[in-house]
Amino acid sequence: MITPNPLLGILLHAVGAVSAAFCYTPQKGTRGWSWQTYWLAQATVCWLILPIVGAWFTIPELGAVLREAPRSAMVNTFLLGALYGVGGTAFGIAIRYIGFSLTYAIAIGISCVLGTVLPAILHGELQAIMDKVGSGYVIAGIVIGAIGILASGMAGRFKELDRGGNREGFDLAKGLPLCVLAGILSAVYGFSLAAGQPIADIAAQHGAGYFQGNVIYIFANTGAFLTTAIYSLWLHRKHRTFGEYVELPAGEERPRLRRNFALAVLTGCLWYGQFFFYGLAHVRMGDYKFSSWAIHMIMLVLFSSLAGFIWREWTGCKPRTWVMLVLALAILIGAVLSLSYGNYLGEIAHAPH
Repeated sequence: MITPNPLLGILLHAVGAVSAAFCYTPQKGTRGWSWQTYWLAQATVCWLILPIVGAWFTIPELGAVLREAPRSAMVNTFLLGALYGVGGTAFGIAIRYIGFSLTYAIAIGISCVLGTVLPAILHGELQAIMDKVGSGYVIAGIVIGAIGILASGMAGRFKELDRGGNREGFDLAKGLPLCVLAGILSAVYGFSLAAGQPIADIAAQHGAGYFQGNVIYIFANTGAFLTTAIYSLWLHRKHRTFGEYVELPAGEERPRLRRNFALAVLTGCLWYGQFFFYGLAHVRMGDYKFSSWAIHMIMLVLFSSLAGFIWREWTGCKPRTWVMLVLALAILIGAVLSLSYGNYLGEIAHAPH
């Protein structure tokens, strides 16, 4: 029996968002690897290995669960996950063109709105949600969060202008379409998780409890891995970079190769961490489970902005950039507080008197 606890759920969402916000930072330490080498290495960890390992250790009688789960749910979850993989790849490429902060703001902003509102509309649940206690704060939190994400994007753009605009390969014309694609297909991941709920329900019947969502990742994440692997292998063939997994260019030492693999594994663990804690949080959200995606995305932008600050991405920026950054952080914090309060009101409305 799952006991709703939205406030604990929000804290777990925060842990997952921190993990996601920092998952790309290890990439800064790699040397001698092309983008596709690093991307496929970390994707193998977060989208193929860890979902299987995580389910194996947290889902009782996993074999029986997979035999009993609806095949249609497995297929739909896998296919939607494959679309998400396209978005994840676009996301990674966009970072190369427009930077860490701006990519997060645009892509996650689109994903936040689409991934939260569309499922409720398509399932005909929006009106029922609006009639519940605290729904006004939840909806307001989503709107405020979207505004905060936009402000974060503006701060990121100001930062790039302060640092020379097109310096270091900055290319908005290439990066913006990739961000839009990444945002739309990132929202699809929420649909993938919803499609996999019947599998999680079977896992719950076998005693998976709060870990029931881990079984969905076997299908959603491996779907993402398939599309990522296809693109990465195509790049390997095009640029003849397969050899980078066993030997670095002349002048690079073998310890550097081991370091590259270690950093790729760390990225994969951090990226999978967001899924792991998202699942633990989502099952605790009670009446407002639909808000999980918005909470996660808003916190992701909030912590990614702070990650950029820690990694000194904002060093040397003009006062207007700092003002916009502080404003964005304040708005995002306000959104989280509004969402938290709305979920709290929904919880106490069902508490025994």
